[in-house]
Amino acid sequence: MASINQTGAGIRLPNFCNLGVMLRVLVIANLFVLAAAVLRSRQAADLGGQFLVASALAEPVIIVSLTLLCAGRRFLHSLRYPAALALVAGMQVALSWAWTQAIVVLFPDQAQGSFGRTAFSVLFVTGVVLAYFDLRARALSPSVAEARIQALQARIRPHFLYNSINAVLSLIRRDPRGAERALEDLADLFRVLMADNTALAPLAKEIEIARQYLAIESIRLGERLRVLWRVERMPPDALVPALLLQPLAENAVYHGIEPIEAGGEIVIEIAGTPDQVTIRLSNPFRPEAAHHAGNRMAIANIRERLQLHFDAEASMRARSEDGRYEVEIRLPYLTAPR
Repeated sequence: MASINQTGAGIRLPNFCNLGVMLRVLVIANLFVLAAAVLRSRQAADLGGQFLVASALAEPVIIVSLTLLCAGRRFLHSLRYPAALALVAGMQVALSWAWTQAIVVLFPDQAQGSFGRTAFSVLFVTGVVLAYFDLRARALSPSVAEARIQALQARIRPHFLYNSINAVLSLIRRDPRGAERALEDLADLFRVLMADNTALAPLAKEIEIARQYLAIESIRLGERLRVLWRVERMPPDALVPALLLQPLAENAVYHGIEPIEAGGEIVIEIAGTPDQVTIRLSNPFRPEAAHHAGNRMAIANIRERLQLHFDAEASMRARSEDGRYEVEIRLPYLTAPR
């Protein structure tokens, strides 16, 4: 299941099980708690006490709300946005009112607030939180469209298309079946690139796409291109951003293999644990022989897409060391709902 699920026309709900989402909710809600404490303090010395009182009222509701929203995320994401919004708002109001009544029972000397004031405060804070996540998703979503455009431009650029067709032509007479397979791989690759790639895709599919791309390049580069796959511990059903692995493989070929006369080996290692998937891709790299600094654009774009889908739960690291360039991606192990 995607960490940010679209439930309406351009409106997105956050995944309340995501660590980054939880932290942001806590920060925003506590900023409002602090603001309320400041308004109720007559002097600076009262601020600490007022903040503790306000926190005692707000924190249990926030924690219980996040727990319930996380537990019911699949049902919540199955609803249309207005219904999901109404459910979230109603739950927040009910929890807040129930907790204020419990406070009155436990501490009879506390003044009981009106239901209208409680409901207004809770709905205002809830609206601000959801609006923040919606605006954040809208701000980050162009990177997905940009990634698709960059992928199309990179793969359809003249040198790739020209070289691929020439490589296939060279096979037609001596290996007709090999030429047919190469054309099928090329057609499949372009079909994927032309599709809508904004959602998450199974890791097994991403590996298949990368294999097809590398098979096409191996016709042209021959023994200069060697690929070592270490995917024995790979979880094939793990969901990753679409077109995640293939652009990295293309970077490895274009910036690592092509500029070196003797070629080299690309190592692709993918492993998983019950909670995390790790992807490592390394290739030979000589700065003086590289075409240009195109790696940075692809790395930055993939990093933005990881942030969009997984927030703080995913990370990406790129480094050049001992004549090799390595990219390492860590992301949570998510699967499609059954």
